[in-house]
Amino acid sequence: MSENKFPSGWDEEKARRVLAHYEEQTEEDALTEDEAGVAPSETVMNVPRDLVPKVRELIATRQS
Repeated sequence: MSENKFPSGWDEEKARRVLAHYEEQTEEDALTEDEAGVAPSETVMNVPRDLVPKVRELIATRQS
């Protein structure tokens, strides 16, 4: 069996705390958290995977 590997600064306890947070979160709290992560000048949308590189390219040229 393979051993779990965590990102730098993470351990099993932190992973369990994060998991518990999202498992116990209400839909309203989840929506509030999602909305807080998007700036008023931004939008969130689904993009087909094969178009992601082009979208990133467009964003990079706009931010330059």
